Amino acid sequence: MTRDTLAIVVKGYPRLSETFIAQEILGIQQVGIPYRIVSLRHPTDKKRHPIHERITGDIDYLPEYVNQEPLRVVRSWLKVRKLRGYRRAVNIWWQDYRRDRTPNRARRFVQAIVMAAELPDDITRIYAHFLHTPASVARYCAIMRGIPWSCSAHAKDIYTSADWDMREKLRDMDWLVTCTKANVDYLQGLAEDPSKVHLLYHGLDFSRFPEKLPDREMRDGGNADQPVTILSVGRLVGKKGYDDLLGALAKLPKDLSWRFVHIGGGSGDKYRKLAAELGISGRCEWQGARDQKEVIAACQSADLFVLASRIQKDGDRDGLPNVLMEAQLCGLAAVSTAISAIPELIEDGVNGLLVPQRNPDELAKALQAMISDPKRRDEMGRKGNEIVRRDFSFYSGMKDLAHRFGVTDSDPENISSSHSQKPAAE
Repeated sequence: MTRDTLAIVVKGYPRLSETFIAQEILGIQQVGIPYRIVSLRHPTDKKRHPIHERITGDIDYLPEYVNQEPLRVVRSWLKVRKLRGYRRAVNIWWQDYRRDRTPNRARRFVQAIVMAAELPDDITRIYAHFLHTPASVARYCAIMRGIPWSCSAHAKDIYTSADWDMREKLRDMDWLVTCTKANVDYLQGLAEDPSKVHLLYHGLDFSRFPEKLPDREMRDGGNADQPVTILSVGRLVGKKGYDDLLGALAKLPKDLSWRFVHIGGGSGDKYRKLAAELGISGRCEWQGARDQKEVIAACQSADLFVLASRIQKDGDRDGLPNVLMEAQLCGLAAVSTAISAIPELIEDGVNGLLVPQRNPDELAKALQAMISDPKRRDEMGRKGNEIVRRDFSFYSGMKDLAHRFGVTDSDPENISSSHSQKPAAE
């Protein structure tokens, strides 16, 4: 089996909210798979994770809009229209456009033209992260260039895309990996060939986390000088349910001592205003975007993790948020919602508590139970660490992915030598 040379298509790079993509790209680099990154957008985050500094592959930024680089687009079209697959790509795009008459659909085809014109000749496979727009660009470009393509699907890209679009992409690609069992079941139901769809948990690279679990104080919310620290990490967007969480926090008994710390990007004005209206703003700390070292440090110092994920009206939702795995690896018990693939990690009553989505009353009951019982939190946090280390190792998933890209166990730069991961120390 020949080792691939990859063009990895992403929506934007680098992004603070997509550490799982950066982790995977670094793994691809470490096992010796040649690659370059093709990004549909320029970065907007002001901070970067340390992992981004370790990724050394070339990055190509496609024009986000035609009017930004019209000469580049014209030069690309003059070159690409001579390719054997160009006419087929135009026909497929036109069929897509008739069902999805949006500027976005037209823009992705233009980006595919530029990518097809500028992609080095040594690229043997296109690999897209996300089944919506990045996969559209990858598909059109792969058809023009006459090379195979594959995809990694996650959450929003699956549940906000039209079935016909995903079905036809699945037909054209070689294979797809996705990060939850729920996603696998859904996509296999759409695919003409269900065997193309495979489960691949993102997992965590344990080497980036402290080996020793922190010795947490047994705070129970009864001492005003030692409040229980409740941490949540996530973008301030609807599917994260922060209005539900703030509503739940406001329902906690007045004599219970706690503080809420939020880490994540997005506009916080709406939530700060809501916290003030609920009378809890003095207990809430909004830290904004942080890099992964800072997130891990926050997990180490917190007492409890909470994520009130929910399904939006348009179908947008979390899959299996990496932050839940990170919190568990740091020995934090979690309170979350029983949606999507969260129950694939959090077993209710074992390593955390699960409540129905959009239910501040039940969320408040779960939070109160965990705040007031530090021994239970500690037991659940240790169990969560054990579960993540057993079932959610980045090594396992990366080994499978490397094999798909042509790396064998006998290769000199194999995955086992690049990702040794030590067990936790108590």
